[in-house]
Amino acid sequence: MEENKFRQYREQYPEFLYKSYDYKITDEIDIIYHFEIPNLKEFNPELKIPIKNKNNIQKEYLETFLFQIGLIELISYVKSTCSPTIRIQAGYIDEKQIKFLKKLYYNGLGEFLYRNHIKTTEDELFNIICEHEKTTLPKIQYHGNGNLICVGGGKDSCVSLEILKNEDNEVLIINAKTPSIKCAEYAGYQSNKRVEVTRKLDPGIIELNKQGFLNGHTPLSSLIAVISYLCAYLEGKRNIVLSNESSANQATVIGTNINHQYSKTYEFEKDFREYMKYTMNLDIEYFSLLRGLSEYNIAKLFSHYKKYHEVFKSCNLGSKEKEWKWCCNCPKCLFIYIILSPFLSKEERIKIFGEDLYERKDLLPMFLETTGHSKEKPFECVGTYEEARLAVCQAIKKGEQGYLLDYYKNHFSIEILEDSILKYNEENFIPDEYNELVKKEMRQYD
Repeated sequence: MEENKFRQYREQYPEFLYKSYDYKITDEIDIIYHFEIPNLKEFNPELKIPIKNKNNIQKEYLETFLFQIGLIELISYVKSTCSPTIRIQAGYIDEKQIKFLKKLYYNGLGEFLYRNHIKTTEDELFNIICEHEKTTLPKIQYHGNGNLICVGGGKDSCVSLEILKNEDNEVLIINAKTPSIKCAEYAGYQSNKRVEVTRKLDPGIIELNKQGFLNGHTPLSSLIAVISYLCAYLEGKRNIVLSNESSANQATVIGTNINHQYSKTYEFEKDFREYMKYTMNLDIEYFSLLRGLSEYNIAKLFSHYKKYHEVFKSCNLGSKEKEWKWCCNCPKCLFIYIILSPFLSKEERIKIFGEDLYERKDLLPMFLETTGHSKEKPFECVGTYEEARLAVCQAIKKGEQGYLLDYYKNHFSIEILEDSILKYNEENFIPDEYNELVKKEMRQYD
């Protein structure tokens, strides 16, 4: 059915236009993008980025950044028809940049294509044509200092905040909600040390979704990546610090390259670093501080940072509500509950989640998916099968009980495969001195 829609829409709406963008500068930069699917709809998403020092702005660099953000923002709109030709009219990109974008669009939409039963290739999905005249950035001297730490409100960014607590930092929050603000505040970052960006979708895309146009997961982390690069430039920062772990590299559909977390992977991080160096030529480093750690190791560290336990939130479904809560019905909630269970008591977990998820019989299918006893992982930002199994086995070994734990004990071996999970992953882009800080923090809680 969706495959037929895919072919139909591509024929009916053969082009997607990235026409232009407008911006104005006051105490913030207000940006409006202009996208269009001819004969269907125009889209005008908005972005608001605070600015503390207008003297930091070099016009050609700012406009190049804004244009680049649009190249990734457009993914949320072009997916509705998968128009085979994307015409870029708002700025200039060359063949090397087009190659990066084609790979990002294809892999970033991997889950979307899979769940809509769409079979296509990277070359076939989109033909990107740049219709803007060639432009060249002037060379500037840029000397940044300190870190811009991206904070989403989950446990991972809290761990990064703690590891880098003695460094020169500011935090970046996009579409701030209470948990992300509270996590930043509990780490000591008041409003003058926070960069709070607002992103607003064009409501037209919601209308198309309701009408039955193609819909699904997009690589939001790639958009955060390019926005963070601009914010680091505006704030005069040297490093952009993410909190993506080694576990993000595991495919969601085993045996394929389909990964819900593609734009959190080491592969994307490597490609994006090269792309931005080539495009902007600024001395800004983009890396994940936790790339050397598994979700299991991160949970171990986080269990010791008690001040965040009452405020952190990771549930993506819950984040869509006015008050961000743990929904306790999704794979993300279940995985976080599982991964914390070796390190926090049942009482501590119930205080966080409001109930004991190990007693939930209705979560058994999700539990089997999460622990690798189903065809695929949940399409969520969750850790590897091996980590979930280790956490479950450790919980059983320490005497925990509950319907899901009892089921596991009665059907599967209580195996402990610690070595590969606990081993530090040296394949990362973390500066040497920060690698040592991460390892030192791990040793502290061994």
